[in-house]
Parts: sequence; structure tokens; C-alpha cells
Amino acid sequence: MKTISGGVTAPKGFRAAGVYCGVKASHAGDVTPAVPTTRGKPDLAMILSDCECTAAATYTLNRVKAAPLYVTMSHLEDGVCRGVVANSGNANACAPLSHENAEKMCELAAAATGLQPEDFVVASTGVIGQTLNIAAIEKGMPQVVQQLSEEGSDAAAHAIMTTDTVKKELALTVTIGGKPVTIGAIAKGSGMIHPNMGTMLCFITTDCAITSEMLSDALHDIVPRTFNRVTVDGDTSTNDMCVVLANGLAGNPQIEWKDDDYTLFYKALHQVCEQMARSIAADGEGASRLITCTVTGARSEDTAERLAKAVVGSSLVKAAMFGADANWGRVLCAMGYSKAPFRPEYVDVTFSSIQGDILVCQKGAGVDFDEDLAKKILSQDEVVISVNLHEGEDQATCWGCDLTYEYVKINGDYRS
Repeated sequence: MKTISGGVTAPKGFRAAGVYCGVKASHAGDVTPAVPTTRGKPDLAMILSDCECTAAATYTLNRVKAAPLYVTMSHLEDGVCRGVVANSGNANACAPLSHENAEKMCELAAAATGLQPEDFVVASTGVIGQTLNIAAIEKGMPQVVQQLSEEGSDAAAHAIMTTDTVKKELALTVTIGGKPVTIGAIAKGSGMIHPNMGTMLCFITTDCAITSEMLSDALHDIVPRTFNRVTVDGDTSTNDMCVVLANGLAGNPQIEWKDDDYTLFYKALHQVCEQMARSIAADGEGASRLITCTVTGARSEDTAERLAKAVVGSSLVKAAMFGADANWGRVLCAMGYSKAPFRPEYVDVTFSSIQGDILVCQKGAGVDFDEDLAKKILSQDEVVISVNLHEGEDQATCWGCDLTYEYVKINGDYRS
């Protein structure tokens, strides 16, 4: 597998765009291309395939779901799709006319492209409970379609951002059936991140020829091992969605069974999802460092996952990582309330980063260690907490971030 540039437009036959149309009421009706302006950031995105795609998706398990998810579920019942239309600035969740406006976005996209409303996946992200400014989107739709290009992934990636500080975009190639197959992705997510499929959207494109059944099987197996192992703040969004579109233009023999070609595709898709998950965790609201927790020696993968997610989700662990404080007791504490079975007296804990590694707990008890070295290790952009249970052969890795003053600042006045 080789990482390349191009994001969602790297695969054959996909175009994308992003424009600023003023979804937030204070900017309504002002439409400009996705370039830096004093009026606001891009807030309307589209991804479009030149031909019909097989499609699969996963959605938030929050009982309160945004209207775009229900519309997307309906549109993907037949397992095919042509494109994605998405906005930032408003979640279109728990709001007046939310379902009607989600359907209207698809109708507007269809009218501007000459397709059918059912050909589109729709997604929204932003403030919950406020009526979507559909008039701004209506004015912006012709412009976003006009801007569609094979270089448009960057603009689309910026258009779905909310409190994100960096765009999240990736593409890679892999040879399947003797043909180069490309997978591209863009995502957004910074706060309200504790996916159960926080506010997380991910759109993945590929030119691989694969049935919707095989695509769905792969996605539903990979998401729990990647995106669902991320936590920023413990809040599961109303709008979480991960969608994959496959148009088959790579020309590989269609993947219809879980054979060697399926395995290659699965591994490539897993790598894309894992890297996007890591980028979301690293860009957590107010975060100064990525926290990775790997639990090994577990009796089951589920046990390892529950323990690792408890560690990266602990507010006390996150605060300690912000202060570069090697307070390993908080790691064991978080493991203890996870309700996952383990024997504390067997546990070893090591902190590591590019500055080295340091054992801080052995067999459930503290050991002497160099505090200065520990602080140096914990002051890096990515810190790894390694936990060995010494009870089995299974393992799991989860990702989170530290908890800083900036997180409270961002969320204390989010609606403004």
C-alpha cells in the first residue's frame, strides 16, 4: 500500500468541491468559492462520482439522531449512490423542518446535477436545535456543482470542518486483481467525539469494484476497530456517519466473496479508517497531544478494548497527560471502573514517546523511575500508554487526547 495525495478525488471518476454559502444565519445568501475570506469558511461540500456506486454506511447509536441520517438510511436501502452533499454550521438535528430540509438538500443537489434525490447521501454538522438555513444552501448549490473538480477534495475537506483546526484527508493505492485500486477519504471531528456506530463525519471513496454486501461487511467490521475506539470527551454525537462509495472504475475483477482480493481491500480500508481515527483524536478540541493506549495480554479483544477506551477517556488521565504528569495510578483507576475483567496484581504500565519509554508500574505496584525523563516523554505530541495484563493473547488500541483549558473555552460559548 502506498499513500498518495488527492483525498476523495484520488480514485478514478470522483470529483468534489466546497463553497462558502453562509449556512449560519448571519451570513445567509453570501456565496463564494472555498478560498479564505473575511466572511467565513467554506460550509457546503459535494462529492460526486461519474457513475453509479455501490455504497455502505454506519451511523451513530445515539437514540437522538439527526434528520440527515434517516434520509441517508432511506437513500442507501438499495445499496447504491452517486454522491454526497454536506454542510457545516448547522447539524439539522432536533430542529423545525429538519427532515424536510434534509430531503430538500438532496433535491437541490439532484436539480443541479441532473440526477435524482435518492442518488445522494446527505450530512450536516454544527449546532443542534436550530433551523437549517436552507435558503443559503439553495443559493450555494449551483456554485458547488460548478466548482466540482478532480482537485476538489481539499475544498470539500475544509467545508465540513467545524471546530477542527486541521483538515483530515488521506488517499492510498493498493494492487487488487492486477489493477491499481485507490481509496480516498475526508473526515471531520474534534469535539463531541465518542463514536458508537463525536461530531464525526467520514466520507470514503474508492474505484474498487466490490459488491455493496462485501463493502458493508468490511465497513461494519472495521468501524468498531477504528472510529469506535476514539474518544475525545465521552459525548456521542447525534450526527456521526461514515459512508463508503465504490464506483468500480479501477477495473479489477469485482469482489463478491471474502477471498484474497477482499482481504487486500479490507486491509487498505482498515488503514484509511485507522489513520482518519487517529487524526480526529489528535485534533480533539483544545488538545495539545494525541494519547494512544494499547492493552496487550488480554483474555479477549473486547476486554482489551474496554480497558484501553476507559484509559483514554478518563478525564483525570487526560488532565495528567496535559500536565506531563506520570500519574500512572489514574490509569489503573480508569481500568478498575471499566467493568472489564482483569487482575490488577498482574498489570504493567509503560509510558513512551519519541523520547523513549519508561516503566512506571509493575505487577500492579509502583516502581522507582526518573521523573524528569517521564516528563520529557510525556511532553511530546503523541504519548503511548502501554498496558500489559499478562493474562492472554489478545490486544486492542484506542485513541484520545489530553484535556486542556481550551476545551472548556471552546464549549462554553459554542453556539456563538
